[in-house]
Amino acid sequence: MANTDFKPALISKINSSNNVSKRGHKTSNVTQSRPPHIQETKLTTHPLTVVDVQEDFCPPNGTLAVPNALAIIPTINHLLTLPFPLKIATKDWHPANHTSFASTHPGTHPFVSTTTITTPLGSYETKLWPDHCIQDTPGAALLPSLSISRIDHVVEKGQRQDIEMYSAFYDPHKCVDSGLKDVLAPGGVTDVFVVGLAFDYCVRATAVDAAAEGFGTWVVGEGTKAVDAGAWDEVVRDLKEKGVRVVSVDG
Repeated sequence: MANTDFKPALISKINSSNNVSKRGHKTSNVTQSRPPHIQETKLTTHPLTVVDVQEDFCPPNGTLAVPNALAIIPTINHLLTLPFPLKIATKDWHPANHTSFASTHPGTHPFVSTTTITTPLGSYETKLWPDHCIQDTPGAALLPSLSISRIDHVVEKGQRQDIEMYSAFYDPHKCVDSGLKDVLAPGGVTDVFVVGLAFDYCVRATAVDAAAEGFGTWVVGEGTKAVDAGAWDEVVRDLKEKGVRVVSVDG
């Protein structure tokens, strides 16, 4: 049964935009006099992806805590009560000597140093971070205050030692694939909602790749925070240029 107490202005915005995704699916029109109550038919092809809401990305104890990260939990938990047909959580899941850790590269410093990652398809620079989300450690766990019982599927990323992977789909050269696309593809998915951490890194990369795969892609602003809050407007512009809309729960 749909949650009839919630008037989803963001769903109204999506439907009223009459948007056609790259996959050729057209959203239905709605009456504009009021935002409609949510119905299961509105979301049957619109899964929710919750990116990296893990202990190490959250205060007070996270080794790479995103400022004010806990403020997004009520919004995400509310979204998890809605009848999205599939609710996915992603997790950074690194080995202890992952290439993104400054500790792996003597003489470097987290947040300021970078390293070059080389694949058969080319090279790219990536920032170095404090050790975080190491496999089978408390810091890699999903945040307990997240409504974990409502999550249908968990996708792990970043397991390979020599590859950095912000996107929940794949690394920049598509050498490593998380399997997220395969999770989405069989269900006739047309649009994807994205929330989580962090807006300027993993949420951004996941949303960009979702749009590139042909999904209509929507980031819910109240459901994400950035490592660098000052970069918010720049990220919004970049996402818009790449076909991703940042929307509000309130429309």
